[in-house]
Amino acid sequence: MPLQRSDKEALRYLAAHLVYGLVAGLTFGIAVLATNLGNLRTLAMESANPVAVLALFFFGLLITFGSVGMGVGVMSMARDDDE
Repeated sequence: MPLQRSDKEALRYLAAHLVYGLVAGLTFGIAVLATNLGNLRTLAMESANPVAVLALFFFGLLITFGSVGMGVGVMSMARDDDE
């Protein structure tokens, strides 16, 4: 069953909000590492496998911020008759 036009618009809308969340998560993660907040950069770089530590760090951030971005998109879809 092919997607209707309104379905495609909704998916595009959610995808845009997902991208906003992913960019925010990536920016936040880079800022945390750049400022060495809580010595996280030092701990990650001195670990036995820093690539795995950073991958898990960014994976968690991207999942969280991406979900929040999509949630904001869904919650902001109020209609005039709903208010």
